[in-house]
Amino acid sequence: MEFSEERRCRRRYGSSTMKALSSPPAFLLVMMALLTKRRSFVASFPSSMLVPRGLTVRSSTLRSSFDLTRKTPASPAIGVMRRPGYKSQGTVLNDSSSASATASSSYQFPSSSTMRPIQANLTKVLMVLYIVSMCITLPLALFPLYLLHKLNLISTPRKENIALRAGCFCSRWCMRLLPFCRVHAIPTNAPVGSIVDDHNRPEEPCVWVCNHTSMLDVFILMAVDHKLRGSRRRPIKIVYWKGLESNPVTKLLFTMCGFIPVQMTANAPGEANEYDTSSFKSLLRNTKKAFEEGFDIGILPEGQLNPTPEKGLLPVFKGAFTLARLSRRPIRMMSICGAHKLWHPDEPDITKTKVVGRNVAVRAYPSPEGRRFASGDEFAATFQNVVGHFGMHGKDMETDKLEQWLDGRAWADIMEEEQKL
Repeated sequence: MEFSEERRCRRRYGSSTMKALSSPPAFLLVMMALLTKRRSFVASFPSSMLVPRGLTVRSSTLRSSFDLTRKTPASPAIGVMRRPGYKSQGTVLNDSSSASATASSSYQFPSSSTMRPIQANLTKVLMVLYIVSMCITLPLALFPLYLLHKLNLISTPRKENIALRAGCFCSRWCMRLLPFCRVHAIPTNAPVGSIVDDHNRPEEPCVWVCNHTSMLDVFILMAVDHKLRGSRRRPIKIVYWKGLESNPVTKLLFTMCGFIPVQMTANAPGEANEYDTSSFKSLLRNTKKAFEEGFDIGILPEGQLNPTPEKGLLPVFKGAFTLARLSRRPIRMMSICGAHKLWHPDEPDITKTKVVGRNVAVRAYPSPEGRRFASGDEFAATFQNVVGHFGMHGKDMETDKLEQWLDGRAWADIMEEEQKL
């Protein structure tokens, strides 16, 4: 004879789902979700990993059975009472797989709130395990390419292209298996007024610019790049500080992917940069070669980690505009918010950083066809307003205002007012 609670669960979910919940992977995920009260730990896994062989369970049914944050009237067997007139509150789901065109208008970045110690510690453990897993999977994935290139079996551009895609693959799947953060990606095909990008058409070579808030930025962007820019995207070679090659794993990834180094004096986040101008010639040469070989270029105009992104961007360098003008390429913008709450720039040791949040939002902006910045001041002002606003708040400014900045009307109005004065 079955117990009343088991009978109730069987009626609600079905016998096959109850068997699925008893599998070891599902039990582990239930315990992790109980500690964090987040559905994202389960939503990050495919249903095939949760359901034993021989069972057929609907994905939506299995996911809903794990939704521990959903408010439902409790049965007397559990012993939880609800007051009269109780209304349930909505929950925030894991939006890392969202690529809908209405994402930018419907998404609301969660307001900052203090994490419970057990949630912060578990998130930190998962983040450290993610870094460790990347230190293992990247050499395993890239070493065969290194050998093939040494034996002259593949060309340098082919090696770099495959290495970039392998790095994105490793970052994406390690983040799915160790979901230490909830990433919401807003792609370029999310319309901004009349500005719409088409993911189905190949993109022209361009210079991508983004803010810089944490040492996790590159890995998060690589993990969601396929959702941000579509399947027809061109791989991005990032301009980086050569001092990062002191880490052997970072050196392996950056050199195998053909990232472009720049020499500068080591400094703390927020301090002024001192560049070695002799490395600029090689930067221009490598940039031109990358465009010819089918790559895009990625630059961080702030030049360093921003320790206070909630207060706005650091002073913006105009080198990205100069590079785009010399190469006759357009500039496209990205923005990231929330990564500094996982690994703050002021703490280089990941084991000592204080985790205060795990929600990350990433945005890739569409661009009107033929859009070019007329001056470095226009680029800096647009970057400050568009990317800076998203970096502070995790959401776009008003659609009309954002469209005016993206198509250049906002800057034209500013210039017109200055001329009147």
